[in-house]
Amino acid sequence: MEKVPENNGEHILVCLSTSPSNRRVITAAVKMAEAFHAALTAIYIKPTSYDVLPEEDKERLQNNALFAEQNGASVTTITGNDIPNQIAEFAHISGITKIVIGRSGARRQHFWSKPPLTEQIILKAPDVDVYIIPDSAADLNRQKKTIRRTDQMRPTLKDSAVTALLLIASTLLGLVFMQFGFSEANIITVFILGVLVISATTVSPIYSVVSSLASVLLFNYFFIEPRFSFHTYETEYAVTFAIMLISSLITGSLANRLKWNARQSALEAFRAKTLFDTNQLLQQAENAEDVIRITGQQVIILLDRDIVIYPLSKEQTLGQKISFSAPHSKGPALHRDADEQENAAWVFQNQKPAGFSTDQFPEADTLYHAISMNGYCYGVIGIYLEGKPLEALEHSVLVSILGECALALESLRNASEKEQAAIMAHNEQVRANLLRSISHDIRTPLTSISGNASTLLSYDKQLDDETRRQIFLDIYDDSEWLIDLVENLLSISRIDNGRMQLHMSTEDVNDVIEEALRHLDRNAADHSITVQYSDDLLLVKMDARLITQVLINLINNAIKNTPPGSEICIASRLEKNYAVISVCDNGPGISDDRKPHIFEMFYTGQNQIADGRRGLGLGLSLCKSIVEAHAGTITLTDNDPSGCCFTFTLPKEEVHVHEYANHPGSGR
Repeated sequence: MEKVPENNGEHILVCLSTSPSNRRVITAAVKMAEAFHAALTAIYIKPTSYDVLPEEDKERLQNNALFAEQNGASVTTITGNDIPNQIAEFAHISGITKIVIGRSGARRQHFWSKPPLTEQIILKAPDVDVYIIPDSAADLNRQKKTIRRTDQMRPTLKDSAVTALLLIASTLLGLVFMQFGFSEANIITVFILGVLVISATTVSPIYSVVSSLASVLLFNYFFIEPRFSFHTYETEYAVTFAIMLISSLITGSLANRLKWNARQSALEAFRAKTLFDTNQLLQQAENAEDVIRITGQQVIILLDRDIVIYPLSKEQTLGQKISFSAPHSKGPALHRDADEQENAAWVFQNQKPAGFSTDQFPEADTLYHAISMNGYCYGVIGIYLEGKPLEALEHSVLVSILGECALALESLRNASEKEQAAIMAHNEQVRANLLRSISHDIRTPLTSISGNASTLLSYDKQLDDETRRQIFLDIYDDSEWLIDLVENLLSISRIDNGRMQLHMSTEDVNDVIEEALRHLDRNAADHSITVQYSDDLLLVKMDARLITQVLINLINNAIKNTPPGSEICIASRLEKNYAVISVCDNGPGISDDRKPHIFEMFYTGQNQIADGRRGLGLGLSLCKSIVEAHAGTITLTDNDPSGCCFTFTLPKEEVHVHEYANHPGSGR
């Protein structure tokens, strides 16, 4: 994408309109923004008469708004009739420094009429530079025709029937009032009330005027002497008729305006609520799929159109599309463009709107928008318009919803990247600790092996048998420790990476304990080791090799950390549906401040980095990983009166007796 120059404080406002030449005004504003390196905002003041505008004018306005957005403008819509004052207020609030507006050929007709729009803006915003782009003669003719078409009233049969019925009802009620001796003022009020109701229940303003005139005529015909004629004996009634007509017209006009304002306020409140709900829902989204789903649902609520979203895939390309159907729709697939995926790909690459009523792919029936922020595109949304363009306010709210969607996806991406960075930092720290520990701990046994081997090579014949045997034992112990170290490292690596495959089979816990006792450290003879087997048959589905390794690690850990002559007890028992195995000793025990860290990798009891020989601190961490891989738990508790107990649990396997009798290892 082309790099946008840095904003130097200039902010340009371009005014949107339904004029065909408005595109020239937008183009001039875009060039000015590029020249001044300025921010660009496009504004449209939506008048109260917007609903009666011809459809071609609404479509042209939408096209102009899209053209401005495609060229980097931020589009804003404000509802109101005081166009110059609203533009000036927006300019002051938003820090606008230049205004670009189109000027028609209209001139001030009388000294009491309002100045042209451009002059009013200049008067109300004297501190802002105003640039005027004149319209062509063809545009002036089109504007005059548009005004005439806008002023035309389009009555309907339904509203005509409602007007007639309400006028008849007002007349009948007036006759009833006259029978009861009510004054003419009360009857006039009835007709004014009828005009008010007609204005509130009909669509076109023409019915307010028609009902006002009809009310005067009906009042004259039925209630003024001579009755049932349009003549009157009293000239003062002419003033009454005029006041009644003016009152009816004012009442009808105010009712129509209030009705339009209420409808417009309800519509804008609905759209504002949709935008607010979108923001609240997106804040609760936990992943990108939730964000896309919420966005699709909220756009359907706003527009009531079928849509499709192409989210960003893991390969940083457009993924599979997700379709959303509006209520009572036959499905988005029926509206699909032949080149929909290609159009969406273009929008994804260029991050500009395309499709229906735009410069790019104007023949398409779908309007495509990029879901992007800060130059990063998270997907593309397609709205199936079926030849009906979006209103300016609808489009503005749509862009806001897409902005909220992009912001939510951006937050999730940042959180994911932050989490990945934290994981990488942790892994790097683990690797550094591992390298330091291995390089420190492996040096001592290797030096011992090398030194003992050198002694044997140099002084083999001078050494007695006892000394030679001791050297061989030292070499054997050091090599066994190195083998255990490598095995523990490989096991830890496989479990942490999820690559360790558990070869599960049903085994007797007591058999596994006996197997572990055959592979203990040679210093085990210096300790009193006892076993308390469970009276119950403890069958557990396990990887026997790994569980044996857990027991060997726990027992050797007790041997290494207790003085000679200490007692070590291995016990198994059944608790509920778990087999419980414990290794307890009566040594010095473990202090409370070290207990929370005892199962951490590289923790050796004194510090987290190994500091002495055989101090890598992998055994207990490996035990924890293996037990948890078997859906069990491992804990550390104090032994009474001294020492500590390591206890781990394994889910008990429910096996029938005849099945166990046929088990290959059931010789006990």
